[in-house]
Amino acid sequence: MTTSRAAPTIARQFTQTLDTAFFRALCEPARVELLAALIAKGPTDINALADAVPQDRSVVSRHLKVLEDAGILHSVKEGRHRIYRIQGDYVVAYLEKLLAQVRAMVKQCC
Repeated sequence: MTTSRAAPTIARQFTQTLDTAFFRALCEPARVELLAALIAKGPTDINALADAVPQDRSVVSRHLKVLEDAGILHSVKEGRHRIYRIQGDYVVAYLEKLLAQVRAMVKQCC
């Protein structure tokens, strides 16, 4: 097998993509559970989300902040409530970027 000069760059890009707030946010089971609740319920407020998971509202709030900071969620203020929704376009674009990097890596090393 021969390697090209691009191999270190491809490897670095791939590892940098994996070592991001996006994937760190998804490594916590409680956050994945919140995402599942949002998928099931659609855009909703923290009270409905807190009712769907075993964590206290304050813990749910911290998890939602991590997901929002990672770009996975977006929230808007509607009256007295903050409504959370999954940023579908961003998530798809991020995963497509990762897939392109995996394809380049496979061509290079596998």
